[in-house]
Amino acid sequence: MTLQTWWLYVTAVFLISATPGPNMLHVMVQSIHHGARRSIASMAGLMTANLVCLFASAAGLGALLKASPMLFDILRYAGVGYLVWLGIKAWRAPVGGGDAEAERPAPPSLRAMFGAGLGTGFSNPKLIVFAAALFPQFIDTSAPFAPQLAILIASFAVIEACWFGMYAIGGRSLAVWLAPANRQRLFNRATGGIFIAFGAALLGSRA
Repeated sequence: MTLQTWWLYVTAVFLISATPGPNMLHVMVQSIHHGARRSIASMAGLMTANLVCLFASAAGLGALLKASPMLFDILRYAGVGYLVWLGIKAWRAPVGGGDAEAERPAPPSLRAMFGAGLGTGFSNPKLIVFAAALFPQFIDTSAPFAPQLAILIASFAVIEACWFGMYAIGGRSLAVWLAPANRQRLFNRATGGIFIAFGAALLGSRA
């Protein structure tokens, strides 16, 4: 690919990744509740979902979704359901009572955090639209395929990982402000509402 095409791609990915969405919100929430280090497991799940979707798009799934609106709708409704479930779970999440360690729920396992990240990534409306519609536009069919795919996916992974780290650090800083139970409750309801809003946005999307 040309350097100009690569720069256009990098700019698009940078802006899309920077925009708050389910992935970045998930990283921030996990960092607030469980620490930036443990949230790496969630980041790994999110990144795995990203890479699977991009490889699938390169393999022709994006074209298949465009050709089969019913298949796209099935995936879309599944994503909507998962995002709404995340919203309800966040809304009803228990809050800590200040310094009382006994009142804090046990942290989830790293495997559970990875799985939650994986599910959130697959249901992310930005990723679905990007992988199905935008990503294939940067692949030059007249040039060797494998080197282009490696460059595009590696660039995406680096940019996304940088934003994951920034949101995790920001979330950990926010955790200090969220120490009082009333602020935790407000944050849980706000994030729950945002996840449900993302689900509504996905419900209104089209291939």
